[in-house]
Amino acid sequence: MRWLDFLRFIGQVLNRHRFRTLMLWLAIAIGVVAVNLLTALGEGAKVFVLNEVNLLGRKTLIVLPGKKETTGGMPPLSGQSPRSLTIKDAQAISRLSAVKAVAPLVLGNIEVSYAGKLREVILLGTTPSFFLMRNLEVSQGKVWANVDMQKGEAVCLIGHQLRHELFKSSPALGEWVRAGDRRFRVIGVLKETETSFGFDMADVMIVPIASAQSLFNVDGLFRIFIEVKYFSQLVMAKQKITALLKKRHEGEEDVTVISQDAMLSSVQGLLDILTIAVAGIASISMLVAGVLIMNMMIITVSQRTKEIGLLKALGATAGTVRLLFLCEAGLISLLASLSGLVISYAVLLVANTYIDTLQFYSPWWAQLSSLLLAMSFSLLFAWLPARRAASMAPVDALQGQQKRGQ
Repeated sequence: MRWLDFLRFIGQVLNRHRFRTLMLWLAIAIGVVAVNLLTALGEGAKVFVLNEVNLLGRKTLIVLPGKKETTGGMPPLSGQSPRSLTIKDAQAISRLSAVKAVAPLVLGNIEVSYAGKLREVILLGTTPSFFLMRNLEVSQGKVWANVDMQKGEAVCLIGHQLRHELFKSSPALGEWVRAGDRRFRVIGVLKETETSFGFDMADVMIVPIASAQSLFNVDGLFRIFIEVKYFSQLVMAKQKITALLKKRHEGEEDVTVISQDAMLSSVQGLLDILTIAVAGIASISMLVAGVLIMNMMIITVSQRTKEIGLLKALGATAGTVRLLFLCEAGLISLLASLSGLVISYAVLLVANTYIDTLQFYSPWWAQLSSLLLAMSFSLLFAWLPARRAASMAPVDALQGQQKRGQ
Protein backbone atom coordinates (compact mmCIF):
# COMPACT_ATOMS: atom_id res chain seq x y z
CA MET A 1 0.00 0.00 0.00
CA ARG A 2 1.43 3.38 -1.01
CA TRP A 3 1.72 6.26 1.45
CA LEU A 4 -0.82 8.26 -0.57
CA ASP A 5 -3.27 5.39 -0.15
CA PHE A 6 -2.45 5.29 3.54
CA LEU A 7 -3.29 8.97 3.96
CA ARG A 8 -6.46 8.73 1.83
CA PHE A 9 -7.68 5.73 3.80
CA ILE A 10 -6.91 7.36 7.18
CA GLY A 11 -8.62 10.58 6.07
CA GLN A 12 -11.78 8.67 5.17
CA VAL A 13 -11.73 6.89 8.55
CA LEU A 14 -11.28 10.15 10.49
CA ASN A 15 -14.04 11.82 8.50
CA ARG A 16 -16.38 8.87 9.04
CA HIS A 17 -15.82 8.99 12.82
CA ARG A 18 -15.91 12.74 13.20
CA PHE A 19 -17.02 12.86 16.85
CA ARG A 20 -14.26 10.48 17.95
CA THR A 21 -11.72 12.46 15.94
CA LEU A 22 -12.92 15.72 17.49
CA MET A 23 -12.62 14.33 21.04
CA LEU A 24 -9.09 13.06 20.46
CA TRP A 25 -8.10 16.34 18.81
CA LEU A 26 -9.51 18.31 21.73
CA ALA A 27 -7.75 16.20 24.37
CA ILE A 28 -4.34 16.52 22.70
CA ALA A 29 -4.72 20.21 21.80
CA ILE A 30 -5.66 21.09 25.39
CA GLY A 31 -2.54 19.32 26.63
CA VAL A 32 -0.30 21.25 24.22
CA VAL A 33 -1.99 24.54 25.11
CA ALA A 34 -1.60 23.84 28.83
CA VAL A 35 2.14 23.14 28.54
CA ASN A 36 2.82 26.25 26.45
CA LEU A 37 0.66 28.65 28.47
CA LEU A 38 2.01 27.54 31.83
CA THR A 39 5.62 27.68 30.68
CA ALA A 40 4.92 31.10 29.15
CA LEU A 41 3.60 32.23 32.52
CA GLY A 42 6.73 30.93 34.23
CA GLU A 43 9.06 32.53 31.68
CA GLY A 44 7.19 35.83 31.86
CA ALA A 45 7.47 35.87 35.64
CA LYS A 46 11.18 35.03 35.41
CA VAL A 47 11.91 37.84 32.96
CA PHE A 48 9.89 40.29 35.07
CA VAL A 49 11.74 39.41 38.30
CA LEU A 50 15.16 39.46 36.63
CA ASN A 51 14.43 42.86 35.08
CA GLU A 52 13.44 44.16 38.50
CA VAL A 53 16.68 42.87 40.01
CA ASN A 54 18.61 44.45 37.13
CA LEU A 55 17.23 47.85 38.14
CA LEU A 56 19.69 47.84 41.02
CA GLY A 57 22.67 47.88 38.68
CA ARG A 58 25.66 45.56 38.73
CA LYS A 59 27.55 47.83 41.14
CA THR A 60 24.97 47.56 43.92
CA LEU A 61 25.26 45.63 47.17
CA ILE A 62 22.45 45.07 49.68
CA VAL A 63 23.01 44.58 53.40
CA LEU A 64 20.31 42.64 55.24
CA PRO A 65 20.06 42.19 59.01
CA GLY A 66 20.54 38.59 60.11
CA LYS A 67 22.92 35.89 58.93
CA LYS A 68 21.66 33.02 56.78
CA GLU A 69 24.41 30.64 57.89
CA THR A 70 23.77 31.18 61.59
CA THR A 71 19.98 31.29 61.59
CA GLY A 72 19.44 28.35 59.27
CA GLY A 73 17.12 30.30 56.96
CA MET A 74 16.72 33.47 54.99
CA PRO A 75 17.48 36.76 56.76
CA PRO A 76 14.42 38.31 58.39
CA LEU A 77 12.23 40.53 56.25
CA SER A 78 11.85 43.11 59.00
CA GLY A 79 14.57 45.27 60.54
CA GLN A 80 14.58 43.16 63.71
CA SER A 81 17.53 40.79 64.26
CA PRO A 82 19.94 39.93 67.11
CA ARG A 83 21.55 43.29 66.34
CA SER A 84 19.73 45.68 64.02
CA LEU A 85 21.36 47.70 61.29
CA THR A 86 21.47 51.37 62.26
CA ILE A 87 21.96 54.78 60.71
CA LYS A 88 25.46 54.85 62.19
CA ASP A 89 26.23 51.58 60.40
CA ALA A 90 25.17 53.20 57.13
CA GLN A 91 27.30 56.27 57.83
CA ALA A 92 30.32 54.09 58.64
CA ILE A 93 29.86 52.17 55.36
CA SER A 94 29.67 55.45 53.40
CA ARG A 95 33.18 56.32 54.59
CA LEU A 96 34.76 53.28 52.92
CA SER A 97 36.96 54.22 49.94
CA ALA A 98 35.24 51.89 47.46
CA VAL A 99 31.73 53.12 48.29
CA LYS A 100 30.11 55.72 46.05
CA ALA A 101 26.69 56.07 47.73
CA VAL A 102 24.66 54.57 50.57
CA ALA A 103 20.87 54.46 50.89
CA PRO A 104 19.42 53.07 54.13
CA LEU A 105 15.79 52.00 54.01
CA VAL A 106 12.94 51.80 56.53
CA LEU A 107 9.62 50.38 55.39
CA GLY A 108 6.13 50.03 56.82
CA ASN A 109 2.40 50.41 56.19
CA ILE A 110 0.68 53.55 57.36
CA GLU A 111 -2.58 55.47 56.96
CA VAL A 112 -2.29 58.73 55.02
CA SER A 113 -5.07 61.30 55.06
CA TYR A 114 -5.88 64.64 53.46
CA ALA A 115 -9.12 66.64 53.58
CA GLY A 116 -11.13 63.69 54.87
CA LYS A 117 -9.68 61.20 52.36
CA LEU A 118 -7.91 58.22 53.95
CA ARG A 119 -5.59 55.71 52.31
CA GLU A 120 -3.35 52.94 53.62
CA VAL A 121 -0.04 53.01 51.76
CA ILE A 122 3.54 51.79 51.97
CA LEU A 123 5.83 54.38 53.51
CA LEU A 124 9.53 54.31 52.63
CA GLY A 125 12.12 56.15 54.67
CA THR A 126 15.39 56.69 52.81
CA THR A 127 17.89 59.22 51.45
CA PRO A 128 18.24 60.95 48.04
CA SER A 129 20.77 58.28 46.98
CA PHE A 130 17.95 55.73 46.85
CA PHE A 131 16.28 57.63 44.00
CA LEU A 132 19.46 57.48 41.92
CA MET A 133 20.04 53.77 42.60
CA ARG A 134 16.47 52.83 41.69
CA ASN A 135 16.18 55.22 38.72
CA LEU A 136 13.22 57.00 40.32
CA GLU A 137 12.32 60.39 38.86
CA VAL A 138 9.85 63.10 39.82
CA SER A 139 7.26 64.58 37.50
CA GLN A 140 6.58 67.52 39.81
CA GLY A 141 8.66 69.17 42.52
CA LYS A 142 12.00 67.78 43.67
CA VAL A 143 13.72 65.38 46.05
CA TRP A 144 14.81 66.80 49.39
CA ALA A 145 18.50 67.61 49.74
CA ASN A 146 21.01 68.28 52.52
CA VAL A 147 18.95 66.51 55.19
CA ASP A 148 21.01 64.88 57.94
CA MET A 149 20.37 61.12 58.18
CA GLN A 150 19.83 61.44 61.91
CA LYS A 151 17.57 64.49 61.73
CA GLY A 152 14.14 64.12 60.27
CA GLU A 153 12.30 66.72 58.23
CA ALA A 154 8.55 66.89 57.62
CA VAL A 155 8.70 66.57 53.83
CA CYS A 156 7.58 63.78 51.52
CA LEU A 157 7.24 62.61 47.93
CA ILE A 158 4.19 60.65 46.83
CA GLY A 159 3.35 58.34 43.94
CA HIS A 160 1.20 59.62 41.07
CA GLN A 161 -1.72 57.33 41.97
CA LEU A 162 -1.70 58.49 45.59
CA ARG A 163 -1.56 62.10 44.41
CA HIS A 164 -4.64 61.55 42.23
CA GLU A 165 -6.63 59.83 44.98
CA LEU A 166 -5.85 62.44 47.63
CA PHE A 167 -5.87 65.65 45.56
CA LYS A 168 -7.82 64.78 42.37
CA SER A 169 -7.17 67.70 39.99
CA SER A 170 -6.00 70.08 42.73
CA PRO A 171 -2.29 70.96 43.10
CA ALA A 172 -0.41 68.72 45.52
CA LEU A 173 2.90 70.55 45.91
CA GLY A 174 3.13 72.50 49.14
CA GLU A 175 0.08 70.78 50.69
CA TRP A 176 0.28 69.03 54.08
CA VAL A 177 -0.79 65.39 54.45
CA ARG A 178 -1.10 63.45 57.68
CA ALA A 179 0.71 60.13 58.07
CA GLY A 180 -0.04 58.44 61.39
CA ASP A 181 0.21 61.16 64.01
CA ARG A 182 2.48 63.47 62.00
CA ARG A 183 2.12 65.94 59.14
CA PHE A 184 4.32 66.09 56.05
CA ARG A 185 4.56 68.70 53.31
CA VAL A 186 4.42 67.34 49.76
CA ILE A 187 7.50 68.53 47.85
CA GLY A 188 7.38 66.12 44.90
CA VAL A 189 5.35 63.61 42.89
CA LEU A 190 6.98 60.53 41.37
CA LYS A 191 6.80 59.84 37.65
CA GLU A 192 4.54 57.05 36.48
CA THR A 193 6.52 53.79 36.72
CA GLU A 194 5.80 50.10 36.90
CA THR A 195 6.07 48.11 40.09
CA SER A 196 9.65 48.42 41.27
CA PHE A 197 11.21 45.41 43.02
CA GLY A 198 8.07 44.51 44.90
CA PHE A 199 6.88 48.05 45.59
CA ASP A 200 4.06 49.73 43.70
CA MET A 201 5.73 53.12 43.33
CA ALA A 202 2.46 54.66 42.17
CA ASP A 203 0.99 54.26 45.65
CA VAL A 204 3.87 55.01 48.03
CA MET A 205 4.95 57.83 50.26
CA ILE A 206 8.68 58.51 50.66
CA VAL A 207 10.11 60.51 53.58
CA PRO A 208 13.60 61.12 55.03
CA ILE A 209 15.01 58.11 56.86
CA ALA A 210 14.99 59.71 60.33
CA SER A 211 11.38 60.83 59.90
CA ALA A 212 10.35 57.24 59.11
CA GLN A 213 12.20 55.89 62.15
CA SER A 214 10.49 58.42 64.38
CA LEU A 215 7.11 57.70 62.81
CA PHE A 216 7.41 53.92 63.31
CA ASN A 217 9.40 54.29 66.56
CA VAL A 218 12.19 51.96 65.37
CA ASP A 219 15.97 52.17 65.31
CA GLY A 220 16.62 49.22 63.01
CA LEU A 221 16.83 49.48 59.23
CA PHE A 222 15.02 47.28 56.74
CA ARG A 223 17.94 47.25 54.27
CA ILE A 224 21.04 49.22 53.33
CA PHE A 225 21.63 49.72 49.60
CA ILE A 226 25.25 50.40 48.64
CA GLU A 227 26.67 51.47 45.28
CA VAL A 228 30.39 50.94 44.74
CA LYS A 229 32.50 53.16 42.53
CA TYR A 230 33.65 50.46 40.12
CA PHE A 231 32.34 46.99 39.36
CA SER A 232 35.86 45.58 39.82
CA GLN A 233 35.70 46.68 43.48
CA LEU A 234 32.49 44.76 44.20
CA VAL A 235 34.07 41.70 45.86
CA MET A 236 36.54 43.80 47.83
CA ALA A 237 33.80 46.19 48.96
CA LYS A 238 31.64 43.26 50.08
CA GLN A 239 34.47 41.90 52.20
CA LYS A 240 35.24 45.30 53.72
CA ILE A 241 31.58 45.96 54.54
CA THR A 242 31.24 42.55 56.20
CA ALA A 243 34.43 43.12 58.23
CA LEU A 244 33.36 46.65 59.21
CA LEU A 245 29.94 45.58 60.44
CA LYS A 246 31.41 42.58 62.26
CA LYS A 247 33.75 44.95 64.11
CA ARG A 248 30.91 47.37 64.89
CA HIS A 249 28.70 44.50 66.12
CA GLU A 250 31.18 43.30 68.75
CA GLY A 251 32.81 40.67 66.57
CA GLU A 252 29.58 38.95 65.56
CA GLU A 253 28.93 38.47 61.85
CA ASP A 254 25.17 38.97 62.01
CA VAL A 255 24.44 40.53 58.62
CA THR A 256 24.17 39.24 55.05
CA VAL A 257 25.71 41.17 52.16
CA ILE A 258 24.45 40.17 48.73
CA SER A 259 25.22 41.39 45.22
CA GLN A 260 23.00 41.56 42.17
CA ASP A 261 24.90 38.69 40.52
CA ALA A 262 24.18 36.44 43.52
CA MET A 263 20.53 37.49 43.48
CA LEU A 264 20.26 36.90 39.74
CA SER A 265 21.82 33.45 40.04
CA SER A 266 19.58 32.39 42.93
CA VAL A 267 16.38 33.86 41.48
CA GLN A 268 17.01 32.52 37.98
CA GLY A 269 17.78 29.03 39.29
CA LEU A 270 14.64 29.01 41.41
CA LEU A 271 12.41 30.29 38.60
CA ASP A 272 13.89 27.82 36.10
CA ILE A 273 13.03 24.95 38.44
CA LEU A 274 9.54 26.41 38.94
CA THR A 275 8.98 26.72 35.18
CA ILE A 276 10.08 23.14 34.55
CA ALA A 277 7.91 21.90 37.42
CA VAL A 278 4.88 23.75 36.04
CA ALA A 279 5.56 22.31 32.58
CA GLY A 280 5.77 18.83 34.14
CA ILE A 281 2.42 19.29 35.84
CA ALA A 282 0.89 20.46 32.56
CA SER A 283 2.32 17.38 30.82
CA ILE A 284 0.03 15.21 32.95
CA SER A 285 -2.83 16.41 30.72
CA MET A 286 -1.02 14.78 27.79
CA LEU A 287 -0.79 11.53 29.71
CA VAL A 288 -4.55 11.71 30.24
CA ALA A 289 -4.96 12.36 26.49
CA GLY A 290 -2.84 9.28 25.78
CA VAL A 291 -5.05 7.09 27.97
CA LEU A 292 -8.10 8.50 26.16
CA ILE A 293 -6.53 7.62 22.80
CA MET A 294 -5.91 4.04 23.93
CA ASN A 295 -9.45 3.59 25.23
CA MET A 296 -11.09 5.07 22.15
CA MET A 297 -8.90 3.10 19.76
CA ILE A 298 -9.67 -0.14 21.60
CA ILE A 299 -13.35 0.66 21.06
CA THR A 300 -12.57 1.52 17.42
CA VAL A 301 -10.86 -1.82 16.87
CA SER A 302 -13.95 -3.65 18.15
CA GLN A 303 -16.19 -1.54 15.89
CA ARG A 304 -14.00 -2.05 12.81
CA THR A 305 -13.45 -5.79 13.13
CA LYS A 306 -15.03 -6.62 9.76
CA GLU A 307 -13.08 -3.82 8.11
CA ILE A 308 -9.84 -5.27 9.48
CA GLY A 309 -10.86 -8.72 8.23
CA LEU A 310 -11.54 -7.34 4.77
CA LEU A 311 -8.14 -5.62 4.67
CA LYS A 312 -6.41 -8.84 5.61
CA ALA A 313 -8.47 -10.83 3.10
CA LEU A 314 -7.31 -8.41 0.39
CA GLY A 315 -3.70 -9.13 1.28
CA ALA A 316 -2.85 -6.56 3.96
CA THR A 317 -0.22 -7.95 6.32
CA ALA A 318 -0.30 -7.65 10.12
CA GLY A 319 2.39 -4.99 9.86
CA THR A 320 0.29 -2.97 7.42
CA VAL A 321 -2.78 -3.09 9.67
CA ARG A 322 -0.70 -2.11 12.69
CA LEU A 323 0.87 0.74 10.75
CA LEU A 324 -2.58 1.99 9.66
CA PHE A 325 -3.76 2.35 13.25
CA LEU A 326 -0.48 3.94 14.41
CA CYS A 327 -0.55 6.41 11.50
CA GLU A 328 -4.15 7.27 12.37
CA ALA A 329 -3.16 8.11 15.95
CA GLY A 330 -0.02 9.93 14.77
CA LEU A 331 -1.90 12.05 12.26
CA ILE A 332 -4.52 13.10 14.80
CA SER A 333 -1.74 13.89 17.29
CA LEU A 334 0.26 15.95 14.79
CA LEU A 335 -2.74 18.03 13.66
CA ALA A 336 -3.93 18.51 17.25
CA SER A 337 -0.43 19.51 18.42
CA LEU A 338 0.03 22.06 15.65
CA SER A 339 -3.42 23.54 16.26
CA GLY A 340 -2.62 23.62 20.01
CA LEU A 341 0.50 25.65 19.27
CA VAL A 342 -1.54 28.06 17.12
CA ILE A 343 -4.11 28.47 19.90
CA SER A 344 -1.27 29.09 22.37
CA TYR A 345 0.18 31.83 20.15
CA ALA A 346 -3.23 33.46 19.87
CA VAL A 347 -3.86 33.41 23.63
CA LEU A 348 -0.38 34.79 24.38
CA LEU A 349 -0.83 37.52 21.76
CA VAL A 350 -4.08 38.63 23.39
CA ALA A 351 -2.54 38.45 26.88
CA ASN A 352 0.50 40.53 25.85
CA THR A 353 -1.77 43.08 24.19
CA TYR A 354 -3.88 43.72 27.28
CA ILE A 355 -1.36 43.06 30.09
CA ASP A 356 1.49 45.56 30.28
CA THR A 357 3.06 44.47 33.57
CA LEU A 358 4.10 41.02 32.35
CA GLN A 359 5.00 39.84 28.88
CA PHE A 360 4.44 36.13 28.26
CA TYR A 361 6.23 33.95 25.74
CA SER A 362 6.58 30.22 25.38
CA PRO A 363 10.24 29.13 25.01
CA TRP A 364 11.26 26.99 22.05
CA TRP A 365 12.02 23.99 24.27
CA ALA A 366 8.46 24.02 25.64
CA GLN A 367 6.95 24.15 22.14
CA LEU A 368 9.18 21.34 20.89
CA SER A 369 8.64 19.28 24.05
CA SER A 370 4.86 19.62 23.89
CA LEU A 371 4.89 18.50 20.26
CA LEU A 372 7.17 15.51 20.92
CA LEU A 373 5.31 14.49 24.08
CA ALA A 374 1.95 14.59 22.31
CA MET A 375 3.27 12.46 19.45
CA SER A 376 5.08 10.04 21.77
CA PHE A 377 2.12 9.50 24.11
CA SER A 378 -0.25 9.07 21.17
CA LEU A 379 1.89 6.40 19.48
CA LEU A 380 2.71 4.69 22.77
CA PHE A 381 -0.90 4.35 23.86
CA ALA A 382 -2.06 3.46 20.34
CA TRP A 383 0.39 0.55 20.14
CA LEU A 384 -1.73 -1.90 22.14
CA PRO A 385 -4.94 -1.37 20.10
CA ALA A 386 -2.88 -1.45 16.86
CA ARG A 387 -1.21 -4.69 17.92
CA ARG A 388 -4.60 -6.17 18.79
CA ALA A 389 -6.00 -5.25 15.37
CA ALA A 390 -2.95 -6.65 13.59
CA SER A 391 -3.24 -10.00 15.36
CA MET A 392 -6.84 -10.72 14.28
CA ALA A 393 -7.50 -13.79 12.12
CA PRO A 394 -8.94 -12.70 8.72
CA VAL A 395 -11.82 -15.22 8.58
CA ASP A 396 -12.96 -14.60 12.14
CA ALA A 397 -12.65 -10.83 11.71
CA LEU A 398 -14.87 -10.93 8.60
CA GLN A 399 -17.50 -12.68 10.75
CA GLY A 400 -17.19 -9.93 13.41
CA GLN A 401 -15.26 -12.15 15.85
CA GLN A 402 -12.14 -10.70 17.51
CA LYS A 403 -10.07 -13.89 17.61
CA ARG A 404 -6.32 -13.62 17.15
CA GLY A 405 -4.54 -15.28 14.32
CA GLN A 406 -1.79 -17.80 14.82
